[in-house]
Amino acid sequence: MSYTEEQALIWLCGCTPFDYRERMQLLRTAPSPKALFEDFEKFSAVLIKKGESGVYNKQRGMREADLARLLADMERTNRFAITVLDSDYPESLKAIPEPPFVLFGEGNRSLLSKRKFCIVGSRITPAWAEKVGKQISAELAEHFVIVTGLAEGGDSAAVSGAIESGNLICVLPTGLDTCYPASHASLKARVAKSGLVLSEYPMREGAKKYSFHARNRILAGLSEGVFVLSAGAKSGTLITANAALDYGRDVFALPHNVGVAQGAGCNALIQKGAYLVTCTEDILTNYGIQSTRRETVTLPPEEEKMLCVLRESGEAHVAELADKAGMKIYEAAAVLSALELKNLAVKSGGNKYAAV
Repeated sequence: MSYTEEQALIWLCGCTPFDYRERMQLLRTAPSPKALFEDFEKFSAVLIKKGESGVYNKQRGMREADLARLLADMERTNRFAITVLDSDYPESLKAIPEPPFVLFGEGNRSLLSKRKFCIVGSRITPAWAEKVGKQISAELAEHFVIVTGLAEGGDSAAVSGAIESGNLICVLPTGLDTCYPASHASLKARVAKSGLVLSEYPMREGAKKYSFHARNRILAGLSEGVFVLSAGAKSGTLITANAALDYGRDVFALPHNVGVAQGAGCNALIQKGAYLVTCTEDILTNYGIQSTRRETVTLPPEEEKMLCVLRESGEAHVAELADKAGMKIYEAAAVLSALELKNLAVKSGGNKYAAV
């Protein structure tokens, strides 16, 4: 039976245990992916290893059976594989130094042809930053497909904002059959239903130490720009931002109060030249997109006063805010709740509040 170059790549990336470096070695040794698939034994000597693992050296009949099984499983589960040889493989991703040979997807494949923008943040993201991120993600999703991960914190804020629009791509550090964190399995299913889930790994592959770093290059490579909601001084989120800089993409960051550990990385990015973002318009104007500004909300005097105190204080306890606003604690709590309902304030742990 004859196979296409694309099918040969799908076999290499979906049915073998090799990492990216090893697949690259094989493809450089063989004249084509198809030749590698058809006569693997001839080219596999490049990967001969010492130790118990030996070398992967299946006979052609077994390779054909593995590929047929994978293709049938993808058809049964409504999944697809897009190879670097396909016409709809994103050009922006093809241009990075190590583009994935294959992306396995579940959901709306057409999203890959639209303009894309990445929003990321650390797993420990302040509540106010999550709320800002969700709002900006929702507004950006009117103009871009939002690209992010599936972790807690900043990624979750981006997902929450964009998921209703359907303009959402989540890139996994695992295969499509698994989920990290496992608690987000239902969220992953929702994204696949309304947007798109992508992975470069075999279906059942779990998370490995290097796979998060590798995933981040895809986030940056797919996108015109990257917006960082939160990042510690040594956060893995900065890997995505640095990859974006290496690829010539725009980098944006949300400013944080001085001394807040979760924002040190964002502030450092701004110091180095990243665009400072306080609202969606700060991003849209960079791409020449005009956005209708939200209507100014007219607030009662006590809410206006508390909002000013919040903006001056940063994140603070309700008792401190009540004192600064000249209110009793129960009065301040009611005013803060009203501001929270209007998406102007957010409550965090320890009965603290911050302005949005």
